Amino acid sequence: MKAFLLRTLRLAVTLVVVAIAAGVGWNVWHDYMNTPWTRDGHVRADVIGITPDVSGPVGAVLVRDNQTVAKGDVLIEIDGARFQLALDLAKAALADKQAALQQAERNAGRYRKLGKGAAVSQQTIEEAQLAAVQAEAAYQEALSNRGVAELNLERAVVRAPSAGIVSNLSLNPGDYVTAGKAVMALVDTETLRVEGYFEESQLTGIAVGDPVEIDLMAGTAKLTGRVESIAAGIEDRERSDGSNLLANVTPTFSWVRLAQRIPVRVALDAVPEGIRLVAGLTATVTVRPRGDADGGSLPAVAAAE
Repeated sequence: MKAFLLRTLRLAVTLVVVAIAAGVGWNVWHDYMNTPWTRDGHVRADVIGITPDVSGPVGAVLVRDNQTVAKGDVLIEIDGARFQLALDLAKAALADKQAALQQAERNAGRYRKLGKGAAVSQQTIEEAQLAAVQAEAAYQEALSNRGVAELNLERAVVRAPSAGIVSNLSLNPGDYVTAGKAVMALVDTETLRVEGYFEESQLTGIAVGDPVEIDLMAGTAKLTGRVESIAAGIEDRERSDGSNLLANVTPTFSWVRLAQRIPVRVALDAVPEGIRLVAGLTATVTVRPRGDADGGSLPAVAAAE
């Protein structure tokens, strides 16, 4: 009797263990198949190249590498002596053109009055009016030149276009900067986000607005967010343009086809205190389709999205 009970107990325990293992396996399989996730996620942010609008030697560098700055903060000052002299010259030229315009207008008015009494010819009146028009054009040109000189002097002070963190700064006073060439990078902290690269077979389980869980490799705290958008296209590496602009398609076909990775952009919720987000960090991104919570089917990615 005891042996029978012992065998029955062992069988019951075995069945319970098998049931638990089957349940765990089913949950794991269900999560893997129906909950899109990827370990190929990265923290990203827009990087702004700080590019001077004028050329000249650097007079002062007012920030340090990896310093946090606010929008409008002064980053560098380019020596403005040359621009100040150019502004002084433009102001002097403007004053000269203004005096010439006033004199030309007085002459034109005087000749118009004399023309009423036939003291001067019509040709002389027209020449005086033409001189006034030319003087007006010269004055407007000098006015524009002064505006350009003022703008160049103003642009000698380079300011932060947005809030962010200065990166890769190796600029020193005395260095010569060239207009149109970036001298440092500014990581726009207001655009910090996470992008997960999901397999194409998982896209049917992802929709804009779905809640997302993010596990950073650099920390233990979880981040949350929402699916903001899904990429509209990726590069077709099997096709290129030939020399005659016709399609050049690779003639080989691999029997083992790897699923393409599609970028999914995730907007972050509030970031907990103590977590430092650095562009380039890796993360595991898990999408929780809203259909799971509602007990319905998984939402498909709408064509309009």
